[in-house]
Amino acid sequence: MTNRLAETQSLYLRKHAENPIDWWYWCSEALEKAKNEDKPIFLSVGYSSCHWCTVMEGEAFSDSTIAQYLNENFIPIKVDREERPDLDSIYMQALQMMTGQGGWPLNIFLTPHDRVPFYGGTYFPLEPRYGRPGFLQILQAIRRFYDQEKEKLNSFKGEVMTLLQRSATLPSSETPLNRELLIKGLETAVGITSSRGTPPSFPMIPHAQLARRKTQFSDESRYDAEAITTQRGMDLTLGGIYDHVGGGFHRYTVDGTWTVPHFEKMLYDNGQIMEYLANLWSSGVKEPAFASAIAHAVQWLQREMTAPEGYFYASQDADSFTTSEEAEPEEGAFYVWSYQELESLLTPEELNALQSEFTVTSEGNFEGNNVLQRQTGGELSSPSETALKKLFNARYGNLSSPVTPFPPATNNTEAKQTAWEGRIPPVTDTKMITAWNSLMISGLARAYAVFGEKTYWECAVKAANFIGENQWVAGRFYRLNYDGKATVSAQSEDYALFIKALLDLYCCHPEQTQWLDQATQLQATFDEYLWSSETGGYFNTAKDNSSDLIIRERTYIDNATPAANGVAVANLVRLFELTEKTDYVASAEKTLQAFSSIMEQSPQACPGLFSGLDWYLHGTLVRSTLEQLQTLIPQYLPTCVYQVETALPKQAVGLVCKGLTCLEPAMTLEQLMTQIDE
Repeated sequence: MTNRLAETQSLYLRKHAENPIDWWYWCSEALEKAKNEDKPIFLSVGYSSCHWCTVMEGEAFSDSTIAQYLNENFIPIKVDREERPDLDSIYMQALQMMTGQGGWPLNIFLTPHDRVPFYGGTYFPLEPRYGRPGFLQILQAIRRFYDQEKEKLNSFKGEVMTLLQRSATLPSSETPLNRELLIKGLETAVGITSSRGTPPSFPMIPHAQLARRKTQFSDESRYDAEAITTQRGMDLTLGGIYDHVGGGFHRYTVDGTWTVPHFEKMLYDNGQIMEYLANLWSSGVKEPAFASAIAHAVQWLQREMTAPEGYFYASQDADSFTTSEEAEPEEGAFYVWSYQELESLLTPEELNALQSEFTVTSEGNFEGNNVLQRQTGGELSSPSETALKKLFNARYGNLSSPVTPFPPATNNTEAKQTAWEGRIPPVTDTKMITAWNSLMISGLARAYAVFGEKTYWECAVKAANFIGENQWVAGRFYRLNYDGKATVSAQSEDYALFIKALLDLYCCHPEQTQWLDQATQLQATFDEYLWSSETGGYFNTAKDNSSDLIIRERTYIDNATPAANGVAVANLVRLFELTEKTDYVASAEKTLQAFSSIMEQSPQACPGLFSGLDWYLHGTLVRSTLEQLQTLIPQYLPTCVYQVETALPKQAVGLVCKGLTCLEPAMTLEQLMTQIDE
């Protein structure tokens, strides 16, 4: 017997379709029902590849006693945070205010008449353990509190709403947008990127990208930005966070040594890491592991994460089945290797090579199995390369090539019932998310610019064309696509990141002006529906699509994905330099000023805004012939945009401009580079 979540398109919601809980998805009917019956809303937010979300689904949400009590006393609503990041952001912030911490699953209780949160947590065990009460005890206590403590409830609600509204209304500030503020942000980012050894280990690419910008500055520093940002690249490409057999990066590692990952693979991490590694290479760090990791990540993308239509899937689960008879999947089963398996699959020479270059032992480093982690950089030996190919075949079966399409398992039933030649793969969430596809397009574009591999460009263009052709419906831009159908109105990150992706494509080929034209068109829609004319910056949601939100946020904190407002500032400066329309730079300045108090007080929270400030202070346009620009594009010039100029002064090689002012024509490449550096 299924519940109404079986009707939805979200993989995460459909995973709960057979729960005995009478789940609703977020809709006006559910919210009205809560009001009419005066029942608190139990809002549960997660995503398909979330391990603890899966655990709670199999435990508490599958329990008949829990279900009966929930159904009788609450209106239970499930939300996929990847569909509705605006809802997730508001209620996660509330949870952090109430408990001091957050995470997923996000389980929070709302009053029925105004949707204000009054109690929440993350994973709730079925029975009391981990120092936490059982879920039924929590439900009973919350219902008693709601019925019997109205005065306390209303007082607490008022405090929560005051804090939420205060967070949404940033204090006005006249903090100067100058080099001193920028250096503060750069130093903070380098310091954060330098931290190693404390678990867990996250890529934190927005911080790492900003830290790399510090290498362009000669100011004295207590940190070595060059060494620290290079080390982050080494940790990512040598560590167990990288899948050395199949390519692609896992979400994070649970330890401080970058060894044992939480095994889910998210599109957004892989796009950002690809761009970061390409930037390291272009700035002079020619580590072979960087180029190899990018190449194999693109193979993984082509093989497992690309729809026939050209867009990219969202994620792959951490858990998978070892046999079709198993009731529940195991974490990491697709990716780890027992020592006995390695002995049976490899020759003694290959196993010895693997042991000398990777962390491989008979005891293993993860529940008796081995997560492969390289010990040093450089080129791998030929026997190790052969060993990895054999492990690839053992995992995937004998594919004709590393990019032969490997069909996704879209649910657990498909995973168990398909006759796989190798191991049973994890479930893949095949929805298209505009923001996440945009991050991958940017990563591919930068990798193409640096390495010149046409495959990278072709993958990026196909995805960009799909979004351009399918995510516009009746003049509005959309966030998701399920099987060819656009749905859910685009949010600020979808606008900002796709505009960035379009500008990144234009940067690769400045003679292809259609990318710039699309970016300016999308920016106009972004400005029309999400710009805050009073305070500056962009709201998370459109002005005509926010009625179900208790506050309207302007996101500035960079988390696993870059915050929209930091990306938007950089986009606006780039558009100004390329079009000479001063409205763009005025909006960039107003946005930076709106968040300047946060930048001054909490620089660790918003590396993206500091990258935007770098663009605002140092944005540079280089106008030259296409042939000359092609020598500049692969270089690490993080605040440069390029424009083809066929009418240069006689014997000049290019013009370097900032805003509406150009320097004297550069007569040599050396003079051109000096002007850019200055």
